[in-house]
Amino acid sequence: MALALQQLINGLTLGAVYGLIAIGYTMVYGIIGMINFAHGDIYMVSAFIAITGFTLLTAFGVESVAFALLVVLAVAVLFTSVYGWAVERLAYRPLRGATRLAPLISAIGMSIFLQNMVQLTQGARVKPIPPMITGGVDLLTVDGFTARLSYSQVLIVLVTVALLAGFTWLITRTSFGRQQRACEQDRTMTALLGIDVDRTISLTFMLGAALAAVAGVMVTMYYGVVNFYIGFVAGIKAFTAAVLGGIGSLPGAMLGGLLIGLIEAFWSNYLSAEYKDVATFSILILVLLFRPSGLLGRPEVEKV
Repeated sequence: MALALQQLINGLTLGAVYGLIAIGYTMVYGIIGMINFAHGDIYMVSAFIAITGFTLLTAFGVESVAFALLVVLAVAVLFTSVYGWAVERLAYRPLRGATRLAPLISAIGMSIFLQNMVQLTQGARVKPIPPMITGGVDLLTVDGFTARLSYSQVLIVLVTVALLAGFTWLITRTSFGRQQRACEQDRTMTALLGIDVDRTISLTFMLGAALAAVAGVMVTMYYGVVNFYIGFVAGIKAFTAAVLGGIGSLPGAMLGGLLIGLIEAFWSNYLSAEYKDVATFSILILVLLFRPSGLLGRPEVEKV
């Protein structure tokens, strides 16, 4: 029981990170109908920004963890938002009128560019930092094993819940959200009504990148190690979470992320850790076969 509780906590924490990245995927898909395959590498860039920021603040003698975390979050969100804007401006906007395959290839090229840029500038070795937040609460002890909820896990879940609530309000209750939904339905008519479509799409990419930045900082704080390849793996799993939950649905993206995190945690503990990725993608295949719109997604209806 204690081991199962611990895996539940670990799975929810990991799933919260996947969910944050998946929301970025689903926002971009919702507004332009395409997948931003460079999104995972923007998350990777934010992790390197975080590890650099934490190292510099430590070198300058900053001892307050809360202050360091706020500063690093602000810097990571700022820089990755610029990266998100650049990806949209360079890889998507010039090809918006082309076939769907052209922007897809362009996004993959941008992903490879970001990976190689970080590898060349930061090196290929793993970058470690000491634990930022220590301590936790012991929940249950059975047969010598203690299930423990760490403070860093609590922080990740609380930040994820707050961001999900905030972005849901932004999309459903604000003028920008209405503009975004209008662009999703008909960009030509939206432009004729006086809405700046290019600005709305760029802001959507920037908001998705900001969420990836938060995920990158949280992962760096939680695990303490990063490398230039983490964006590809996390990006693919977050994309899987977005499809599983229903691409285009913010709650669906978070639900998919939590399910993927729980599947990985319990599969690694009770079956085989080497095959946890196989289990994840097998479930994706089953969802695509039997419910292509995802768990919370709605099938597209073409009006004629």
